[in-house]
Amino acid sequence: MRAGLAFGSNLGDRLAQLRLARERVVAMPGVTAPVLGSHVYETEPVGSGPNAGAYLNAVLEVEFDGQVITLLDGMQRIEAEFGRPSKRPRNAPRTLDLDILYAGNLVLSNDEVVIPHPRLHLRRFVLVPLADIRPDLVLPGQHHTIVELLARLDDPARVEFFAETF
Repeated sequence: MRAGLAFGSNLGDRLAQLRLARERVVAMPGVTAPVLGSHVYETEPVGSGPNAGAYLNAVLEVEFDGQVITLLDGMQRIEAEFGRPSKRPRNAPRTLDLDILYAGNLVLSNDEVVIPHPRLHLRRFVLVPLADIRPDLVLPGQHHTIVELLARLDDPARVEFFAETF
């Protein structure tokens, strides 16, 4: 199945952390080519305190052969290796934030994960990089492509190009 993964960082060497995290995700068991990667964007923090620094955000799409919970567990291990505690305040600054945006046509909601990501269609900082690699994607539960969702979005958040690749 094709899985879309969001990457974010607003502490430390943000770009280096995204690049290293990408390498770690691509090396996970079950992850195979083709791998599509967006540009990197600098974005305003959403729902964070007034002193939170800007994020770098990007999206990666990979082929994944396995259970989505296995993918989630692997991504959470990578976050922990980057110093992210498993228990933390919502929207707290972080060295690394990894989220599963979608996994094929899977629709799943339980205590551990909700797929597609429940706020994906409301977040410019996710839709802009996703539009780089999958502009015509229609997510389960949606009726519009990523580009159409982005055009309809009422979100004034700043999302600026930062780097060609991560």
